[in-house]
Amino acid sequence: MVVLARNKPFFLTIFILLTRLLCSKAALDAHYYDQTCPQAEKIIQENVHNASIYDPKVPARILRMFFHDCFIRGCDASVLLDSTPQNKAEKDGPPNISLRSFYVIDDAKMKLEHACPRTVSCTDIIAIAARDVVAMSGGPFWNVLKGRKDGRVSRAAETINLPAPTFNVSQLIQSFAQRGLGVKDLVALSGGHTLGFSHCSSFEARLRNFSSVHDMDPSMNTQFAGMLRKKCPKPNKDRNAGQFLDPTTSTFDNNYFKQVVAGKGVFGSDQALLGDYRTRWIVESFARDQNLFFREFAASMVKLGSLGVTENGEVRLKCRLVN
Repeated sequence: MVVLARNKPFFLTIFILLTRLLCSKAALDAHYYDQTCPQAEKIIQENVHNASIYDPKVPARILRMFFHDCFIRGCDASVLLDSTPQNKAEKDGPPNISLRSFYVIDDAKMKLEHACPRTVSCTDIIAIAARDVVAMSGGPFWNVLKGRKDGRVSRAAETINLPAPTFNVSQLIQSFAQRGLGVKDLVALSGGHTLGFSHCSSFEARLRNFSSVHDMDPSMNTQFAGMLRKKCPKPNKDRNAGQFLDPTTSTFDNNYFKQVVAGKGVFGSDQALLGDYRTRWIVESFARDQNLFFREFAASMVKLGSLGVTENGEVRLKCRLVN
């Protein structure tokens, strides 16, 4: 009895922690808007579909927007907030200057406010839209957990915490682990680059004067590196020059992993996944089995979408401004 009495505070602490965790999980629900805004997902899907027909770059941009939002303060739509004279917001931080298609979220929000005023959060719109662009591009479909609240804080300086395209695997693993994401999540979510495009500035360091020993990154396929050097000459007067991250850029598939296996990963961080024993086997598995990649990607997107979820936020009336 004495032992149990001494351990009572410990068990009480564990109970409180479990209760908080369960409450946090309960805050997100696939059926969150079933009663308050049953047409929410249909409105978002139609909006994203129409925008993608008008601009084929929209799917890649929305998927990247979701990742960049969740990786800073958790999924709270802080990436959507505009800068003010008193504050430089995330969207104006160096890694986010190239983010585009915010208007897609704005348009969906306007229609949702008309249908269901003050109900659907901007961060839920991003999460649903990210799922929709993957599915409409041929990728997996998953049930998006909903009920997130929008944050009120957005700081450009915090974008330094986004993983860089120059990261090695140890840096990537550490960055993802800090957010509760594992090695398999890291590799699966990297597969989102199947819809991506990069300007030369993000990978040109691999093409010339790479090291004192190698002019080009030796992990790159030689012919591929030569092709990229032609696309990204020195000096380069074309600010739009760059490279799609896999050849089937408008289709969500496992081609990205096949490219990495062939030494044709565009980013150093992409190709590094093949060179490290902790990630190589996952890359090779996804390159062989697209269905496996789809399952793991969907599971990792659900985990990513649960980062930093708080009940202490708001439902913004306009996604660019706090209420």
